[in-house]
Amino acid sequence: MLRRILLGFLLLLVLTAASLALWEPLTAEAPNAPAFKPADVRIARDKFGVPHIFGKTDADVAYGVAYAHAEDDFSTLQEVLAMTRGRAGAMLGEDGAKIDYAEALLGVRATTARDWPRLPADVRALFTAYAAGLNHYAEKHPGEVRLSGLFPATGEDVVAGFVLRSPFFFGLDSVLGSLVEDKAIGREGGPALDATGKLVPRELTPVGTDPADSLTPVGRDPADNGSNGIAVAPARSTDGATRLVSNSHQPWTGGVAWYELVVHSEEGWDFAGANFPGSPYPFLGHNKYLGWTNTVNRPDLIDVYKLVLDDSGENYRFDGAWRPLEKKRIWLKVKVGPFVLPVPRTIWRSVHGPVVKNEKGAFAIRYAGIDQANMVTQYYRLNKAKNFAEWRAAMAGQGVPATNFIYADAKGNIGLFYNAMFPDRQPGFNWRGVLPGDTSADLWTQTLPFDRVPALVNPRSGYVMNANNTPWVAAGPGDELDAAAFSPLLGIEDDMTNRGVRLIELFEASGQIDEARLKAIKYDTAYAKTGYAKAWMDRLLALDTKGDPALARAQKLLREWDWNLDGKGKGDALALMVLRPANGSHYQRRAAPDPRTVLKETVAHLQDHFGGLDPKLGTVLRLRHGEGANRVDLPLDGGNDTVRASTLWDAEPDGRLKVRHGDSFIMFVTWDAEGRVRSESIQPFGSATTRPGSPHYNDQAPLFVAHKLKPVLFDPAALKASGARFYRP
Repeated sequence: MLRRILLGFLLLLVLTAASLALWEPLTAEAPNAPAFKPADVRIARDKFGVPHIFGKTDADVAYGVAYAHAEDDFSTLQEVLAMTRGRAGAMLGEDGAKIDYAEALLGVRATTARDWPRLPADVRALFTAYAAGLNHYAEKHPGEVRLSGLFPATGEDVVAGFVLRSPFFFGLDSVLGSLVEDKAIGREGGPALDATGKLVPRELTPVGTDPADSLTPVGRDPADNGSNGIAVAPARSTDGATRLVSNSHQPWTGGVAWYELVVHSEEGWDFAGANFPGSPYPFLGHNKYLGWTNTVNRPDLIDVYKLVLDDSGENYRFDGAWRPLEKKRIWLKVKVGPFVLPVPRTIWRSVHGPVVKNEKGAFAIRYAGIDQANMVTQYYRLNKAKNFAEWRAAMAGQGVPATNFIYADAKGNIGLFYNAMFPDRQPGFNWRGVLPGDTSADLWTQTLPFDRVPALVNPRSGYVMNANNTPWVAAGPGDELDAAAFSPLLGIEDDMTNRGVRLIELFEASGQIDEARLKAIKYDTAYAKTGYAKAWMDRLLALDTKGDPALARAQKLLREWDWNLDGKGKGDALALMVLRPANGSHYQRRAAPDPRTVLKETVAHLQDHFGGLDPKLGTVLRLRHGEGANRVDLPLDGGNDTVRASTLWDAEPDGRLKVRHGDSFIMFVTWDAEGRVRSESIQPFGSATTRPGSPHYNDQAPLFVAHKLKPVLFDPAALKASGARFYRP
C-alpha cells in the first residue's frame, strides 16, 4: 500500500513537472502566417559582414532586412518578439515577466490591434514583409528557435514592439518602477513649478530614486541611454562640405543594440544607417540627399495622477461622480529552471491611462504617445524623404513621442529639432509633481502641433550639436534659442552634460573645421572644469584624510590630474572611477552619493586588483567580448560623460572594467560641395555579435578602440567592385 502511495505521489510529481514545462507553449496563441512572397531579394555582405539588402520593392527589402539580421542575431530578435507577445517571462524568467507586466499594463496589443488597420497600406506591407522574413529564417533554422509557438510572427507583432518600447526612451521605466516599488518619483524634466504652476528656483541637488538595475524593453540601463549628434554647415567647413556625425550611446548587446545595414529598393528607398532588432528600416543614417541622427531628450512627458478610490478600491471619483476602474486579470509566465510558472496579476486602467496600486494609493499614468502606433509611419517617411521640406513634413506627423533629431543635407541645411509630443497642459497645476486625479481640469487629451517644437535651423555659427543637454545650448553664444519663448508647461529640460559643455568649447575654439578636426572633436576625452564635475571633485578634495594615507595619496593624484581621460596622464583610472557615480546621479537627477564612500571603494578596488592607485587607464578600462579563439580584450579610453563615451561597465573578477554601454554605432557623413555623399562608420564588436563562430563577431573592435573608421559602401557599384558576396535568402 505504502509503495503504491509513493509511486502515485511520484507520478503526480512527474505529471506536475511535465505540465509546468509544457503548459505555456500549448496555451500560446499561434497567429496565422502573413501572406507575403518576395518578388526579388538579394543580400550582399561587404568585407565587414555589413548586410546590403536589394529588392524590387520596399517590402522585398524589409523581408531581406529581417532575414539578414536573423543570420547575425536571431537570438535577440526572438527576445524582442517574445516581449510583444507577453512571453518574455517564459523566455527570460523574472526580468522578462516584468516586461510582460508592462506590456499588459500599457495595453500594447490593444493599441496595435486598433491602429494596425489605420496604418497606410505601404507601411502595413513593409511590416508584413519583415515578419515574413523572420518566419522564413525560423523555418530554415528550426534548431535556433528558443520558444515553442513563437513563430510565425506577424506585422502586428513587429509594430507592437515599437508601441512597447517608445515610452521607455523618455523615462517611463523610472516612473513605473517607482510606483510599483512604492518609492518616491524622481525629478522630472523641465523647470520646477509650484502648486499653481508658477516657476520656482530649482534645488541644487534634487533627490530622486535609484533606477532599477534590471531588464526593460529598452535594455538594462535605460536611464543612461544617451548620444552625441553634430552637424556642420558648408560655411564652417574648410572645403564647403556639409557634415553630420552620428554618435549614439547605447548598450553594446541586446534589444536596443545598433545593427548596421544598407538598403536599396527599385522603388527609390536607398539608405545607409542602423536599426534596433525588430525594425524593418534604419532609425538614423543617410540617403543620397539628407541624413539625421538622434540623441535622447528627457522633457517632462509623463504625468502621474493620484486617484480617489471608494471603499471597494474598484471605483474612482472623477468630476464629482464615481467611475469603475477597468479591471483585467492576467497571467504572467515566469521561467524557473525547466519550468514556466503561471503568476496571476490584476491590471487596472482609468480615463487617464494605466493605473498602479501601492501602499500609498492608486496612481494613474499618462504619457506622450499613449495608445498610438504612428511612429512606425514617421520613420519610414523620413527614410524616403528627398529634401528638407519632405523630411520636415514627415517630422510634423509626430509619431515619434520623443528624441532629438540632428539634421543635415546635400543643400547645406543643418538643424536641431527637440522633437517631443508635448501634452497640451492647462496652467494652474504643478506638472512636475503628482496631480489630482479626480478632475478633468488637469487631464490633457491632445498634444501640441509640431510648430511648437523647439527647432534651430541654419544658425550663423555654422554648427549644431546635442549631447543629451538642454536645447538652449546647441550652437554657441549669440546663436541659441530663447528659452523664454517657450512655456514652462512644456517641461523642456534645462540639464547640462559635460559632453555638451565640451562640444561648445571645442567648436567655439575652432575656426574653419575640416574632416580631421571634426574627428578630433568627436573623440575628445576631456572633462570641463565646470558644473557637477568640478563641484564633485571639490568635495572629494575637501575630505579630511588625516590618518588614511591611501586616501591622501588618492587626493594628491586627483589634484594633479589633467582632467583628460585619454589614458596618457597620471590618475586617469582613479578619476574615471570616482567621476562615474557623480555623473550617474547628475544625469539621472538623483542625490549625489557620499564622496568618502566613493573614494574609499575606488582606492580599495585599485589597490586590491592593480597593486596601486595609478594603473594605466587602458589596463583598467577594457573592451571585452566573447570567449576562446574569438575573444577580444582591448584597452579603451574616455569616460562616463566624455564625448568619447565609455558610459557603463561591469567590474570583472580580475578587477578590469568591462564596458557594456557607451559609444556604439558611429557614423561620419559628408556631402561635398557638389552634393555627393560618402560616409564612414564603426561598431564596438562586429555585425554578428551573437555568433562567436563568425569572422564578423569582433572584427571591428581593433578599429573601434583605435578611433578608426571603415568605409560605408553606399554606392552599389563600389560594393560590387569590393568583392562583396551576393546571395538570396
